[in-house]
Amino acid sequence: MDDISALLKEAKPLYFARKRRNNRIKAFAGVFALVLMFGGLYPRDYVYTEYNFGDLGREIYLTETGSVIEELGLPTDEFGLLMVG
Repeated sequence: MDDISALLKEAKPLYFARKRRNNRIKAFAGVFALVLMFGGLYPRDYVYTEYNFGDLGREIYLTETGSVIEELGLPTDEFGLLMVG
C-alpha cells in the first residue's frame, strides 16, 4: 500500500503539470482560431481603379467606329471581331 501512495505522490505534480500544459495549448488554439475568424471579417484595402470620365466621349466614339483588334493589324470580320479559322 505504501508503494501505491509513493507512486501517487510522485505522479501528482507530473499529472497537474501535463494538465496545465494541455489547458494552455487549448487556450492558445482557441485564441488563434478567434484571431483567424476576426481577421477574415476585417475589411481589406482594395485598389480602386480611377476612371477618366472627362475623356469618356472620345473613348466611346473610338469603340463605336473602330476596332482595337483591327488597329493591331489582325484579321477581323464585319463586326470588328477577331476572325478565327
